[in-house]
Amino acid sequence: MHKIQMVDLQRQYEQIKSEIDKGIEEVIKTSTFINGPAVKEFTENLTTYTGVKHVIPCANGTDALQIALMALGLKPGDEVITPSFTFIATVEVVALLGLTPVFVDVDKDTFTINTVSLEQAITDRTKAIIPVHLYGQCSNMDAILTVANKHNIAVIEDNAQSIGGSYINESGSRKTGTMGTVSCISFFPSKNLGAYGDAGVILTNDDTLAHTMQKICNHGSERRYYHEIVGVNSRLDSIQAAVLNVKLKYLDKYCDKRREVADFYNEAFSSNPHIITPYEPEYSHHVYHQYTMILEGVNRDEVHAELANIGIPSMIYYPVPCHEQEMFKELKDREYSLPNTEYLTARVLSLPIHTELTEQELVFITNGVSEVINKLTHR
Repeated sequence: MHKIQMVDLQRQYEQIKSEIDKGIEEVIKTSTFINGPAVKEFTENLTTYTGVKHVIPCANGTDALQIALMALGLKPGDEVITPSFTFIATVEVVALLGLTPVFVDVDKDTFTINTVSLEQAITDRTKAIIPVHLYGQCSNMDAILTVANKHNIAVIEDNAQSIGGSYINESGSRKTGTMGTVSCISFFPSKNLGAYGDAGVILTNDDTLAHTMQKICNHGSERRYYHEIVGVNSRLDSIQAAVLNVKLKYLDKYCDKRREVADFYNEAFSSNPHIITPYEPEYSHHVYHQYTMILEGVNRDEVHAELANIGIPSMIYYPVPCHEQEMFKELKDREYSLPNTEYLTARVLSLPIHTELTEQELVFITNGVSEVINKLTHR
């Protein structure tokens, strides 16, 4: 049996090696490393896949968030609401631009933004909301957009972990990242659609915002050496675009495989009183960037350590909520009570999930998890 990885990119590469190698070789042969045909092709393909009007390529998902906030024209002191239970990049860019992060709670079952907590946090300084489609699960976008539209607030979807997922309501099904004012996607290698380095895109249906974000990505310029606004240097390089072009064709297949793995885990743990398996609301087609369970009545950190001892990797996403991070100590202008966030940070544990997991490996993982929990609860 292979050494189990949280994400096994080597085995995935072996399945598509000839296509990947051909795409990379074409970029090298033509030497079109920046803004080459591969970038244009990928942008067009992703536009078709998502159904949005504009896909703006950039260097990574964090840049995407920063550029989206810059394009909205927010001023220092403007408030941006984000869940505290998220990767730090969501909030880091808010502080970087001199804006004020306002942290809200998440739902205990979906791990996504709690709309009651959201509405309570809105003030006359609130200019943007960043819902995070965490672990591959879509946020409750109807409820979020109702609140945002009521108060005339922009919505930036943090879709870094959920490309391929969908939101389902009475109107049908829409891809995550296509409903807000702007959406930001990361193609970090471990993502469901991952590059072989850093890469990202920004999505929007707003023509004016798209034009502004394209300029920001290119030093605030649309004509060489003429700079109209303050921008950054954030580009998707052609080699990464070539890789993504190949993998985009398999994205739905990859997501289906992750759902199959999640189903296996759910069935294996269904009768374990110490494991709460991931919840899927009716509105979310979960694509399981992470398989994250909640542990009850057992020390999560001990389970994490014991699993490592028997060759089963696991990860804690995330052990410290954003509002308690040292980096925000001086920025925090209020005290927070976020009970669901605090509950989850003490109990969540993620298991390996990727497209190459075999049934033998899944049996080994699930048996190992059950044995470790049994050992720790009966000592």
